[in-house]
Parts: sequence; C-alpha cells; structure tokens
Amino acid sequence: MTAPLRRRLPLGIRSTLPAALIALAPAFTAAPAHADPCVDIAKQLAGQIDGLKVNFSAANITYLTHPAAKELSLGCRGKDYAIELYAKTDRKMKPEFFNLVGSATALIFTVPKDDATTGTSRCLKRMGILRGNTINMRYRRLNLECTRNRTDASITVRRGNNE
Repeated sequence: MTAPLRRRLPLGIRSTLPAALIALAPAFTAAPAHADPCVDIAKQLAGQIDGLKVNFSAANITYLTHPAAKELSLGCRGKDYAIELYAKTDRKMKPEFFNLVGSATALIFTVPKDDATTGTSRCLKRMGILRGNTINMRYRRLNLECTRNRTDASITVRRGNNE
C-alpha cells in the first residue's frame, strides 16, 4: 500500500497561514448589537427629566411624551443637521414647557442649562405681532426655529453637521 499523496505548501505560506486565520477570526465572529445613538440619548433624557417617556423610534426619529408638550421628538443625522429636538405646545405657553425644552436642550447639546433655557425662551417669546410667527435665530452654536399658528407654538433646536 502506498501512502496518499498530499500536496505540500511552501514553508513561508505554512508558517503565516495560521497567524492570518487567527487575525481574521474576530472579523467573522458575531459582534454585539449596537443601539441607535438617538435611542440612547432619549433614554438618558427620560432618566433625568421627570415625566418624560420614550415612545418609539422610526426613521432616525425617536418620539417622546411629556405632560407639558403636545409633541416631542428627537431626530438624528439628517441632511443638514447632526441632531435635532422638536417640541410643540399650546399657543399660550406654560413655564413647564420652557423648563422642559431648556432641560432637554441642555442635556442633548451639552450646554449649560441656564444658557439653553435663555436661548429657547428668548426664541419662543419673540414671536408676535411685530416680529411675525416664525423666528430663526442662532444662540450658543445652536440653530433655533420657533413657529406658531392659531392654536400651537413649536420650537426646533438643531446643531449643524459641521459643528
């Protein structure tokens, strides 16, 4: 009986092949699932602001609820912005709404709470007969857009992609 014929690899390939396989092994193993950064920020907000709850996420937007706001959402990675906070309330705004928007803005965009509350309330309070129903302003590297109609008032706080 003869021994089966076996192809022999050159010595250089034989010595580096196991090392290459070991180096590639982590690339093919199952990686842990990573959560959406928007959902992480929303959960952090819910933990730090009383009454705030995370509803659901869809298409890079996380919807939130709070008793002081009619609508509240957190958007991530749009065409023109890195992160966005949208809040809507009655036309006659209450101090709880100003506090909610200021606190959320401070936590999301990592600015001091006093500055965030000042900027957002300044934008919301500028709407009126003299300046109109839409106000666009920039405050502490944040783009603020406040709008109102007959029944509602809303604010959108954004930070651009390049900031």
